[in-house]
Amino acid sequence: MAVKKRVALEIGQGTSLRSGDYTSAAERAVKDALWHNSLNMTQAFGVSKEAMIVDVEIGVQQPEQIDASRIRAVFPYGSISVTAKHGGLDIPKPDGSGATLIAVAAVVVSFMVEAQA
Repeated sequence: MAVKKRVALEIGQGTSLRSGDYTSAAERAVKDALWHNSLNMTQAFGVSKEAMIVDVEIGVQQPEQIDASRIRAVFPYGSISVTAKHGGLDIPKPDGSGATLIAVAAVVVSFMVEAQA
């Protein structure tokens, strides 16, 4: 029987300094998480890249503003799920012209493996 086995957790932070775009901040957070690593798990386990299960959690102040399809598009392969939750920070600008948005991302990579007895 196959079970889902987590093999990596990657964490990142992204910002939207001027545009007020939560999805752009989230994309940057995901890229920050991904591009600080070089994980060669598919070669190590002898499985296809498409076998990766990638669960992405995004934290922003307005999670309903996240366009999950744009976050999924960051990943070149794998089965990608995106969940947006309340988190991150909105830092008001001193002149009242908006806020700097800070998003956080957790990227969990898993594979289905045969259960050990």
